[in-house]
Amino acid sequence: MADVTQTALEDLKIDSDPREDVVNPWTVTSSSQGGVDYEKLIERFGSSKIDSELLDRWERITGKPPHHLLRRGIFFSHRDVHLILNAVEQGKPFYLYTGRGPSSDSMHVGHLVPFIFTKWLQELFDVPLVIQLTDDEKFLWKDLTLENTQRMAYENVKDIIACGFDKDKTFIFTDFDFIGKCPELYQNIVRIQKCVTFNQVRGIFGFGDSDVIGKIAFPAIQAAPALSSSFPFIFGKNKIPVLIPCAIDQDPYFRMTRDVAPRLGFHKPALIHSTFIPSLQGANTKMSASEVNSALFLTDTPKQIKTKINKYAFSGGQASIEEHRRLGGNCSVDISYQYLRFFLEDDDKLEKIRKDYTSGEMLTGQLKQTLIEVLQPIVAAHQQRRAAITDEILREFMTPRELKFKSSS
Repeated sequence: MADVTQTALEDLKIDSDPREDVVNPWTVTSSSQGGVDYEKLIERFGSSKIDSELLDRWERITGKPPHHLLRRGIFFSHRDVHLILNAVEQGKPFYLYTGRGPSSDSMHVGHLVPFIFTKWLQELFDVPLVIQLTDDEKFLWKDLTLENTQRMAYENVKDIIACGFDKDKTFIFTDFDFIGKCPELYQNIVRIQKCVTFNQVRGIFGFGDSDVIGKIAFPAIQAAPALSSSFPFIFGKNKIPVLIPCAIDQDPYFRMTRDVAPRLGFHKPALIHSTFIPSLQGANTKMSASEVNSALFLTDTPKQIKTKINKYAFSGGQASIEEHRRLGGNCSVDISYQYLRFFLEDDDKLEKIRKDYTSGEMLTGQLKQTLIEVLQPIVAAHQQRRAAITDEILREFMTPRELKFKSSS
């Protein structure tokens, strides 16, 4: 990790080339309608591809098949997941850490992806989970008031709880609310800040001379939950490794953390990275909560979901029915098919759709209708669970307390 600053500087030079993908914590764009080239991204970021060998080992150790998001390469890259599997084999504890930057009152369906996968990990390994809401980050980066970011954070927490996490194993916090109440977390933030120079953080994140100092100091805040002593009420003074499921654009934060953690006597955090769910308009940008017509929100009605998909979902079909029947559709750019890769769990059904659309047997309208029929009940069920979340349930998840997890031998 000593070379990370130079590597990151080279990445920034690549990102300035309009012919290349731009992937950082605040911007994701691609010059290709096919979306981000994830193979190149693995090379640039220096992570490892999730290959068949890792998936086979995963299934052998857990005794269960990998999640469809793993099988299909949606979670495609990792850092040190083998070390987490070693811990599982040895009966040693680890914990999960993930997060959300609240920039809207409602999350969209793309935000569900890391939480769906994290919930599966929590259940599979029976481990504790901490979830950070970075309302301070959104205040620093967006044109939002502090009060608005706080309010949106609590609305997003309701969406996260509605994903079905185990209350006895899950602690959720917002930065504005919790950091001032937990001296151990703040102490770790400052320890990390003392380990990273301005030149390093500028190289990793591309900060410039006109960036406010809050941005420059923020990365340590996202890094600190990867140190188990930040949560003494859960882990005491034990130094327990962490696995972080996140989208690949968050990796720069944890490249920095992996450099700092051993210097502070902690394990390097392990990561497992997901691809981005694309915008409705095409895979050259990710779905964004700030672009209403690019996203399917968890507050959308069945009619709104149907209208957005039919009107905005980019098609890989041909210009006419006759031409489509003859040439077939292109699943690699068709947004409806790409969304089905995320949300349709049945592998056989997905493969039949792929074959039928590619051959021209299935038309674009039929493919869009299939996606509508898959997403409408998912969103409706989420809305029903969210409506049942009371202020008391919210407080239970957000109260610092002991969590249940396997103790080390």
